[in-house]
Amino acid sequence: MKRYALFFDIDGTLVSFKTHEIPPSTILALTQAKANGHRVYIATGRPPIIITNLGAIEHLIDGYITTNGAYCFVGNETVACQPIAKNDVLTIVNDAQEKGYSLIVVGRRDVAVLDPTGDVQRIFQQMLAVKNLDKASPLEKVLEQDIMQMTPFFPADYERQLMARLPQCISGRWHPEFTDITANGADKGKGILAIAQHDGLDASHTIAFGDGGNDTSMILQAGIGIAMGNAIDELKQQADYVTTSVDDDGVLNALRHFGII
Repeated sequence: MKRYALFFDIDGTLVSFKTHEIPPSTILALTQAKANGHRVYIATGRPPIIITNLGAIEHLIDGYITTNGAYCFVGNETVACQPIAKNDVLTIVNDAQEKGYSLIVVGRRDVAVLDPTGDVQRIFQQMLAVKNLDKASPLEKVLEQDIMQMTPFFPADYERQLMARLPQCISGRWHPEFTDITANGADKGKGILAIAQHDGLDASHTIAFGDGGNDTSMILQAGIGIAMGNAIDELKQQADYVTTSVDDDGVLNALRHFGII
């Protein structure tokens, strides 16, 4: 039997937006996949400090693609690290302060939160149940580090205006109210390639699961790209296969469909 490397987005793929937990069927599916000799990786827009909702499967995970591919690691070893250019970081910070929108600044070690509108509190902490943002550091401290990702809270129409000023950056939106900005060349698809090279994996024997716009690159890069039933329509159109939703045994059904379990 072929051995596959399985890459999973977190929010809306492994973790339900409704319950903020991993469905029991998904835990069962990943446990069986691992027992069958397959490898399990995370591919998320979250920085490590707020990956706090995977306790039920943490022992199964072989490596992480975080901040949409800007920072990837296996164990204590860094596999890929691609920070945003400092001038682009300052462009975004200054724009947020001038326009008054909320912004999360993700450094290599720490995270800063600017939340004048309360959008971070409302969306991340209340709607997405994100933990550890209370451990945020002062902006000045974080700006001394390499910046892996910037998450501004504004609609898509303004995103186009700002990105025109950031030629060295790309944007991956997975929520209507905010987007994740990373350096050019940092996305989940390139994260898969970096992990594959590091761990000696055949890139054609990779399977990626996602639901949002920031999952497009890995859905296209993986040997098999799977969109969840709750995924946005644009991702479903790019996927090789569309499974059921995260709350309707989507991961389990897809892994059974492809003979992984």
